[in-house]
Amino acid sequence: MSLSLDQISIRQVRGVSALKEGELHAFGIFTVKELLEYYPFRYEDYRLRSLSEVKDGDKITIQAKIMGVPVLQRYGGKSRLSCKLMAEQWMFTATWFNRHFLRDQLTNGREIVLVGKWDQRRMQLTVSESEFPDQGGWRSGTLQPVYSVGGKITQTWMRKTLGQALTQYGEMIPEILPQSIMQKYHFMPRKQAIVTIHQPQDSREGQQGRERMVYEELFLFQLKMQAYRALNRRRMDGIVHTVDNKTMREFVRSLPFELTDAQKRVELEILQDMRSPSCMNRLLQGDVGSGKTVIAAIALYGAVRSGFQGALMVPTEILAEQHMRSLQKLFESFGISVALLTGSVTGRKRKDLLASLQMGMTDIVVGTHALIQEDVFFRQLGLVVTDEQHRFGVNQRSVLRRKGYNPDVLTMTATPIPRTLAITAFGDMDVSTLSERPKGRIPITTYWVKHEMMDRVLGFISREIDQGRQAYLICPLIEESEKLDVQNAIDLHIQMQQAFPKYRVGLLHGRMTPAEKEEVMHSFNENEVQLLVSTTVVEVGVDVPNATLMVIMDADRFGLSQLHQLRGRVGRGQHASYCVLIADPKSEVGQERMSVMTETDDGFEVSRRDLELRGPGDFFGTKQSGLPEFRLADMVSDFTVLEQARDDASQLVGDSEFWTSPAFAALRDYLQQEQIFQGELVD
Repeated sequence: MSLSLDQISIRQVRGVSALKEGELHAFGIFTVKELLEYYPFRYEDYRLRSLSEVKDGDKITIQAKIMGVPVLQRYGGKSRLSCKLMAEQWMFTATWFNRHFLRDQLTNGREIVLVGKWDQRRMQLTVSESEFPDQGGWRSGTLQPVYSVGGKITQTWMRKTLGQALTQYGEMIPEILPQSIMQKYHFMPRKQAIVTIHQPQDSREGQQGRERMVYEELFLFQLKMQAYRALNRRRMDGIVHTVDNKTMREFVRSLPFELTDAQKRVELEILQDMRSPSCMNRLLQGDVGSGKTVIAAIALYGAVRSGFQGALMVPTEILAEQHMRSLQKLFESFGISVALLTGSVTGRKRKDLLASLQMGMTDIVVGTHALIQEDVFFRQLGLVVTDEQHRFGVNQRSVLRRKGYNPDVLTMTATPIPRTLAITAFGDMDVSTLSERPKGRIPITTYWVKHEMMDRVLGFISREIDQGRQAYLICPLIEESEKLDVQNAIDLHIQMQQAFPKYRVGLLHGRMTPAEKEEVMHSFNENEVQLLVSTTVVEVGVDVPNATLMVIMDADRFGLSQLHQLRGRVGRGQHASYCVLIADPKSEVGQERMSVMTETDDGFEVSRRDLELRGPGDFFGTKQSGLPEFRLADMVSDFTVLEQARDDASQLVGDSEFWTSPAFAALRDYLQQEQIFQGELVD
């Protein structure tokens, strides 16, 4: 049996020595397949241009004739070489920096090819590269790929090695897209697409190759998503929760507030899933403070009333303790037991809790990563709820799910994204969206000020506390850092104690022990602490209704979604609330973030702008979310292609003949190599 490209070591490519092989390993390139799919991130355009068509600031390649004698100037160990040239009817000046050795070669009348930045006003070209055609080997007229390289791997060597790999192994590149899709979009063959990405004859051909491979990446991803979804629905071996409407209405009526229309709609979607024999796999997304936790409580209540246990996994101990208290309060009159399992639950207390879970005496457990440890067993786990799903890796979430026999899964996030993108990105999940604010929730007013206005901010803090309210003061670092000139929590805490001697100022950060954090949060909850200096450990879920002011130091150090999360810690009571961003952003992106925050407090709009500013990789956190790190595709700019790929994959997966067709057989080996289908999907 012949080897596939993912089984052939890069050492087999001529010109790759043992030393170069080690360098390539640092880029994640171990096989010929990985080398061929190591795509350039841009191209250098060496096609000759006419000065009549170029614009000021363009990077251009031009052929010209040397006119006159070059002038060399030296200063402080550096040099500047200038020469007059003629291109067509245009006379201009070419300037080289620190290339004094070229002076003797710049002879009158000689032809030269130059690459550089054009200054229209001065009729001057600042040269970055130059070559003489009479010496041969010049690459004018081409597009040259530019790769991400480093160490002893140069652009020239990478281009040459990829050309060699294509020569040796190009014929082995498999075609993996079904013929129906190839014909539908008039795609070029896969081998040709990969060749043109690395060695485009022109920009149009290179773009066609990229379009083909972008579609392929997104199609394979969507095929995985849609196949998991179809398999999940086909199985019919999930838990059927039997709770009746009367029992559920009784619990909903006991809540201390009325559900919004959006909450009622989402509640019905979730209960319908739970009553189905298929496993629920639903993403619940909603803005900060939109009431996701109460939806989780309703679902957990339904699971317990159906005779099963529930688990709620959250990213931090502070949030776990808060959720545990909230659920205890909601369930206390219904005889439902709620326990807490975090890293700080140890010794005899932990053993008793684990025994209680295994015997089914504990109905609901709230916890952190401690829930997925090997010695945690449930008697009958029926519902798994994961809060802030992007904080957990895919494997961590699946480990918790395996603690039961096909339990229903509800995943929650307060980082909302446009629904169409959510449905497409998380194609294996059903998506529910809470788009309404709870009744009575007051909008938060946001201000952006410079550091020089800190005295006025302190006055603002003082006025809020004097009225009986409380405030947060957030900073990025715990201790002093020589690398970042930002406020740190420990120093800031000392400064605030001095600035507000009549108030109690608390300190909260990630290096404190769980007991210390709990003590500080309890004091803040009880208004024993009026001003809380903290790092971003308060970002998620902390709920203190009396806190009305959020001040964020060096706010330009945070992403938009994180700023919005922090802002969501206030505005949770009946009083007007404010967020003050203190920042002197140097970049346009930093300034744009501050503007977005002052313009809107709609989480969906904030997330949309965040996607535009950061791109999907950073936004979704691909390593954590389960989304692949695409080599070429971008989920935002290629969103139209993503939707096409989703529709095509859904249609194929829904066609029972596809699973036995030559099209799937051709895909099968490749999908296994990519670990896109695993387990039962390829068995």
